Amino acid sequence: MMVQDPAPAVTGLSRILAIFSRLPLALLQGLARLVARLLGSLSSAKALKTVRRNLQIAFPELSPEQHQQLAKQSVQAQFQSMLEFVKVWGSPPQFSIDQIHQVQGQELLTEAIGSKQGLILVLPHFGSWEIMNAWLNQFTALVIMYKPSQNPALDQFVLKARSRLQATLVPTNESGVRQIFRALKQGGVTAILPDHTPETSGGIYSRFFGCPVLTSTLVSRLAQKTQCHVLQLSCMRQPNHAGFCITIEPVDPRIHSADLQQSVDALNQSIEQLVRRHPVHYHWSYKRFKANPLLENIYYVADKQIAPTVAKAQQADSPSP
Repeated sequence: MMVQDPAPAVTGLSRILAIFSRLPLALLQGLARLVARLLGSLSSAKALKTVRRNLQIAFPELSPEQHQQLAKQSVQAQFQSMLEFVKVWGSPPQFSIDQIHQVQGQELLTEAIGSKQGLILVLPHFGSWEIMNAWLNQFTALVIMYKPSQNPALDQFVLKARSRLQATLVPTNESGVRQIFRALKQGGVTAILPDHTPETSGGIYSRFFGCPVLTSTLVSRLAQKTQCHVLQLSCMRQPNHAGFCITIEPVDPRIHSADLQQSVDALNQSIEQLVRRHPVHYHWSYKRFKANPLLENIYYVADKQIAPTVAKAQQADSPSP
C-alpha cells in the first residue's frame, strides 16, 4: 500500500500562512470580525457554544442575552488574535514592536530584570500575547517552553518566527523545567502560559471563578525554589486601530508561599482578576472547567442544569480525579 506524501499539504499551508502574514493588519482584523459574525449567526457553532458555556459558569449573574452578546464579542476578539498571531509570525520583530502604543507598569519589568534575581512572566491566554515577544526581546533573552505543533507547516512557520528572536526554546518536559530553573537561578527570565490543564502529576486543584480546576504547579514550584520575581503580562488590542497596550502587574505575593496550595491559589486569583476586568479578551474557547471530574459533562448539559452542577463542584474542595 502506498503512503501519500504529506509534503504538498505542508507546502500548501505554509504558502497560505505566508500570504496571510503579508496582508495589512487592519485587513486581517476585519476578516476575523467578518468570520466571527458569521459564526455568531449560527446557533450550532461549536466554538460559540463553548465560549457561552464558560461565561455562564464564570458570570452566573448575567442574563442569557448578556451571555450571548459577550460570547459573540469574545469569539470575535479571539479570531482577531489568531490572525494577528499569523501576521506577527510572518513579520520581522520590528513590526510587533511598532504595534505597542502604550505600556503600563514597565518600571516593574525593568526593575525585576535589573535585580538579577530571576523573573517569571505569567502570560495567560488573554488578548494577543504573541505580539509581546519581540517587545520583550528588547530587554532580555527569554527561556521559554515550546511544544511542537501537530501540524508540521504551522510548526515550521512558528519556529522560523522564534528564530528571529533571542529566545532559548526548551522542551515541555523535566529537561525543559531544569533548564528554566537554572536560568532563573542565574538571574534569567522565562515566560509561562499557566492556564492550561496539566497532567494530573503536574497539577493540583485550585479555584478559578469559584470552581476547583486542575491547575499547573510549575510557576509556583519555580517561584518557591528560586524566590524570583513573578509578574503578570497582558496585551490588549485598542479600539479604532490604535495599536496594542501592554499591562505589567505583580502577581499576588502569596505566589512565593511555602504552602503550594496557597501559591497556586494566588496565581489563579491573579488571572481571574485580570479576566474579570476585561472578560471579552480572555480566550474562553478552551474547556477549562472540564478539568474537574464533577464538571466533565458541563459543556453538554442543558442550561437549567448548569447552576446545580456548578454548585456541587464549588462545594467540593478537592475532587477526586
